[in-house]
This record gives sequence, structure tokens and C-alpha cells, in this order.
Amino acid sequence: MSKEKLTKFVKSVKMGASKHSPEILIGFGIAGMITGIALTVPATVKALRKIDEKKKETFIELEEEGNLGDLETHEDVELTKIEVVKATWTCYIPTVVTCAASTACIIGANKVNLKRNAALATAYKLSETALTEYKEKVIETIGEKKERKVREEISKDRLKKDPVGNKEIIITGNGKTRFYDAMSERRFESDIETLRKIENDLNLRMRDEMRIKLNDVYSEIGLSQIPLGDSVGWDIENGYIEMVFDSMIDTDGTPCIVLDYLTRPAYISDKFY
Repeated sequence: MSKEKLTKFVKSVKMGASKHSPEILIGFGIAGMITGIALTVPATVKALRKIDEKKKETFIELEEEGNLGDLETHEDVELTKIEVVKATWTCYIPTVVTCAASTACIIGANKVNLKRNAALATAYKLSETALTEYKEKVIETIGEKKERKVREEISKDRLKKDPVGNKEIIITGNGKTRFYDAMSERRFESDIETLRKIENDLNLRMRDEMRIKLNDVYSEIGLSQIPLGDSVGWDIENGYIEMVFDSMIDTDGTPCIVLDYLTRPAYISDKFY
């Protein structure tokens, strides 16, 4: 292997290790814990042997001093807790070291994940701010009517890119109008009155709870929750939930309303009230 190829290989290994460092550290941590448990068995056997040796030594000493009392064999000797620790602590050094290293690996993996999550939250917030500013400037430049027309065209494109095909249309039992949720890309049946009531009820809840998660909206609609839905939502500082509806024709010719939000859900999982 040439020097250049070797350098590239080393760099790729370093990048891979850095990228997957939390998984690697957790793997080492789990392996270390298992190893530590495995080491406990021979350590205990060795410790029992040392305790037995200590009892023999004590028995001999008592015998020489003439203080055996009722003791018949060394097995009758009772050691204090301090004597047991002194006799056996070295047996468990490998186990303690292994478990300590494993704990350090798991803590290290957690720290890496916390730093990455903080960086992602910051990046999300910057993107959210930039998008909000851009949207406000678009409305200011071309007017609300043209901005709505642009949004409708975007809704059309969403439906085209995500055709009905054999996809499930979720029956919520709250109406027969077909809706397309722009956030989770799911089709469901409901009606605007029901969705407006959900919007009003959740905004009322927000006054007391200070924030509403996206999954709260889905639960009220009758849709299953999504992984992202617990991390994003609306908080009282940034305004209330405002649903917007764009009437479209779905790819199978059925009238469909695209559900979106005037203020899209933002990252809220790091906020506590």
C-alpha cells in the first residue's frame, strides 16, 4: 500500500471513529460491564481462598498464644469486616478497574451526544429564524395574495411528489373530507370545523402549559405520534398554533385539503417552564 493510500485510509478510519464515537463508547462500556461481571466469579473464588488462609493464620496465632477457647478448627474463626476487606481487596482490583473504565465510556458517550444535540438545536434555531425572516420579507415584497398563491403551488407540488398510490388514508371518525398533513406527509379524513376546534382547544391549553408539542396536535386529530413530534411544537413566546388550509385535487382526482401551519413547529425539547 502506498503512503498516499495509507494516509487516506487512516483519515477515513479517524473520521468514521469520530462520527460513531458515541456508539463505539457505549459498545466498549457494555463490553466492559460484561467483562467486569465475568471477572467477579474468579475474583470471588480467589477471595474465599484468601479468607480461608487468613483464618488459618489467625488460628495458628491463637493456638501459639493459647487463646483458642472453643475453637476446634480454623473454620470456626470469625474475621471482622475490616480483616475480610484487608485480605480480599486486591482480588477485585481488575473488576473495579474494568467497571470504572466502562462507566467512563458510557458517561463520555452521553457527553458527546449532549454536545451534538446542543449543536443541532442551535443550527435548527438559526434556520428557523432565517426562514421566518425570509417569509416576512416575501410577504412584504410581493403581498399576501401572491404569497398565498406561492404556498398553494408548493402544496400542489407536495401532493404530486407524494401520490396516493396504495398509501393508507387514516379514518379518524371526525369527518369525510380528505386532508394531507404537510408535516408528517399523511392523508387522513376529518373536517375543517373539527380541526379549528382542536386548534382553539390547544391554544387555550398553551396559556396554562406554556407549550404544545406537535404530537399533541396529532393525538387530538386521531393520528399516531411521530418521533419528531415530541421535540418540536409551539410555545407561548412565539405565538399560537395557526392552521392554514389549501384546497387541492389529489393525484387520484379526489378533492384534498393540505394542512399546514402559518408558524411551523419549532424545536422546544430543551425548554422547561
